[in-house]
Amino acid sequence: MEPLRAGDPSRIDRYRLLRRLGAGGMGVVFLARAPGGAIAAVKTVRASYADESGFRARFRREVETARQVDSPWVVPLLDADADAETPWLATSYVPGPSLAEAVEAFGPLSPASVRVLGARLAEALEAVHGAGLVHRDVKPGNVLLAPDGPRLIDFGIARAPEGTALTSSGVVVGSPGFLSPEQARARSGEIGPPSDVFSLGCVLAFAATGVRPFGGGAAAGVLLRTIYEEPDPAALPDGLAPLLRACLHKDPADRPGLARLRATLGGTTADESAGPSDWLPAPVTRLINDRSAAVLAIGSIEPTQVPASPPSDTADTASPEAATLTALTATRPTARAIGRRGFLRLGSTAGLLAAGGGGAWWWSTRAKPGTSAPPGTGRPHPELVVGFHGDLTGTHKETGKAQLDGARLAVERINARKDHPFRLKLREHDDGGDTERAGEVAARLTKDAKVLAVLGPTTDACFTATEKTYTEAVMPVVSVSVGVSTQNSTSGTSVFHCHAALRVTYDLLSTPCIRYLGNHVDARRVLLVDDRAQGDFAWSLCDLAEKGLRRSGRDVTVTHVPAGRIDYASLAAEVRSARADAVVFTGDAARTAGFASALTAAGFTGTRMATERAFDPRFITSAGAAAKGWVFVTSFTDPTARASTRAFTAAYRARFRADPGWYAAEAYDAVMFLARACDKDGAALTERGAIVRRMPEITYSGITRTVEYESGYGYDHDAMFEFQVVDGTFRYLGQYREAAVS
Repeated sequence: MEPLRAGDPSRIDRYRLLRRLGAGGMGVVFLARAPGGAIAAVKTVRASYADESGFRARFRREVETARQVDSPWVVPLLDADADAETPWLATSYVPGPSLAEAVEAFGPLSPASVRVLGARLAEALEAVHGAGLVHRDVKPGNVLLAPDGPRLIDFGIARAPEGTALTSSGVVVGSPGFLSPEQARARSGEIGPPSDVFSLGCVLAFAATGVRPFGGGAAAGVLLRTIYEEPDPAALPDGLAPLLRACLHKDPADRPGLARLRATLGGTTADESAGPSDWLPAPVTRLINDRSAAVLAIGSIEPTQVPASPPSDTADTASPEAATLTALTATRPTARAIGRRGFLRLGSTAGLLAAGGGGAWWWSTRAKPGTSAPPGTGRPHPELVVGFHGDLTGTHKETGKAQLDGARLAVERINARKDHPFRLKLREHDDGGDTERAGEVAARLTKDAKVLAVLGPTTDACFTATEKTYTEAVMPVVSVSVGVSTQNSTSGTSVFHCHAALRVTYDLLSTPCIRYLGNHVDARRVLLVDDRAQGDFAWSLCDLAEKGLRRSGRDVTVTHVPAGRIDYASLAAEVRSARADAVVFTGDAARTAGFASALTAAGFTGTRMATERAFDPRFITSAGAAAKGWVFVTSFTDPTARASTRAFTAAYRARFRADPGWYAAEAYDAVMFLARACDKDGAALTERGAIVRRMPEITYSGITRTVEYESGYGYDHDAMFEFQVVDGTFRYLGQYREAAVS
């Protein structure tokens, strides 16, 4: 719980607000007291969402859903107003932790406790389904623990099975890792009560073992494993394994009903080893008691606390940094924000801020030399040092320099804010792309007590060489171009706890390939080329792409080419022989260009795809006319082609006299994310461990992506993009879910 903030209301309808319980992407949840003295949780919705078309209809559905469900194991709705200026609803307050919090803090539950948990959640879902609804988001975070049993919460995405107004095919609704295969395939028409049974099976497996049945990592990988792979045996305890395997069956028709599930688990009455009042471990019970006592000790409404800087969750814009970057300095009086995306309220010296003059604005607001003091304090800003660790002279020097330049712009932007609680200083260190030098750089940075965080390294090899050093020093590390997995696929927990990777792993580039071939061009026969010169990257991409395409009814052929010389003519002939209407090649620029020329000579006119390994102007130069139409999937965006990065691009061009290179805009976001992690309630964090603990707690809406940690999934879920060769250049199509096809 947190004190109320400046700008928070003291009352919502008849509820007096006491504390903040939390804030998320949709709005804020408050602890409140009803007129009769009952304690409630009041959920409000941001005005930006309330103004969107169709949102109030969805909110009314949430309210009506909650009113229809009657179960002792479902948190009851007390009151709601979907038509208020700020829509809100009130539910009974449960002082216990979520199942996710309890397992993370105290470990898995006992078998007896899991049986009680499962039986009562099954009863709760029977009530949900009895009302003609499907919950659609049964996960550990939506299960609260109370002394007498669990409580199922959050019907924000529940709907009638036959409803179509607010859910459509092609949109994944739910939480990866705890959703069903039919949800993962985004086939809304197939989602019914068996989907909740699958999710309940995942929840019980997690409760019993602390292991996610389909692993962790980025969301796209979890979705693919949910659809195509069997659950991790480590997630299935012996006593419950047969029942959980049945719940996790890929075919909804083969999953058990909730009545059978309850009967197998022993009904709703706890067994001999766990009575109704002691079904939870003692540490969890003590935590519930402590929180209950804290709530009872709260008196009347306390004064709101004014933060030193505006909290991130009260921003008016969908992307605060994108909006801020588009500002022009002015001397007009304060102006109110107009529109969710148009203008931004900055204070007494700022006027209406508009897009288009990013470069000029940037230079007008650069910090002057010297250390300034926070307004009204007379004390100088503390200076926090971030080490840049990258390849500035080696094979990947262009990428390393682009990242460094993007990071420099972020530091200048932060230091230009007079009310910011600290200043940043960037110290650059070059490893030349050499793993031995990278180890030396890491040793220097970790021994320097002034360095509180690191941006980098540039390459996978240098990251792998320094991982142990940074981890042992509890050094916060944020990388933007490292594609090796740093997630343990068995337990779903990070093996490099200090590392925030702001890009997807390489194998997940199969996801945009599958989507493009299935949704945009409807390819029926696909040939995948595993270029062994690319090692595991090519093999894993082809393996996942093959599974995904076959599952969607495509005929797939996988062929392998040696790491040495390729007979391009024979490979093109194999494409024609397979009667393929699409091909995916996994090689580098030179080898992809050779294959492209051979395909054109063979008369192939189908869809041609490659990855960022071949995304290089040399591909276009070498392939010539044969490059036309090739589609590339990447983990980086084109800042020159996106509205959200327009001001960044203008500033970059003005500062460095060149267009932003690969990962320049992503590096800008990485530094801004680090700055947010170093800011705790308007005060600077000056200890590495505190920053590491802070990183998973924050959400940063950047100019290239939203950086938000989700346990088991990492910091980046869907940052994959598509380009196509048009008129002799790479044309940006967009994020892979939204890309516009030429």
